[in-house]
Amino acid sequence: MTTLETPTRHRVPQLLHREAYSSERLRDPSYQAYLILRLAFVVAPILFGLDKYFNWMTFWPKYLWTGFSDFLSVTPQQFMWGVGGVEILAGLLVLAVPRYAPYVVTAWLGGIVTNLIVVGATAGAHGQVFWDIGLRDFGLMLAALALARLASTYTSRPKLTLPGTLRHTRHHRQSM
Repeated sequence: MTTLETPTRHRVPQLLHREAYSSERLRDPSYQAYLILRLAFVVAPILFGLDKYFNWMTFWPKYLWTGFSDFLSVTPQQFMWGVGGVEILAGLLVLAVPRYAPYVVTAWLGGIVTNLIVVGATAGAHGQVFWDIGLRDFGLMLAALALARLASTYTSRPKLTLPGTLRHTRHHRQSM
């Protein structure tokens, strides 16, 4: 006779665990850096993403190489609306999946830096260039990579076992 396997408990995101904020852990400078970077890479992409729809902080299409929007047959503003959606999603992913999402943000920032380099290279001697913003975004890219590395220390690997999987069902059938 086989016994029923104990069902896997649903995992609560680590952000909500009390142990994640123990006083001992909060005194650890590395953990503090992880929390600061995680907060920054949740809030900033969401705010910048939302602003792509309203252009309150700046007129975002001016930073876009027009070849990208021309290739997709959309206006630069429409392209930026898509960029805004991706950025909002990236911030939410860092909140939900901090172990893996910072790598997505790192790649996204690499794309932004590449775009700014292309804009600068095609602008000519008298066009708008954004080397300063490209350098800043390169620094943000490195910070996102640092967050990913810290997250590998402070977050656990998610288990992919789902309720009702074949393994659970098979054990249940054997006991009947």
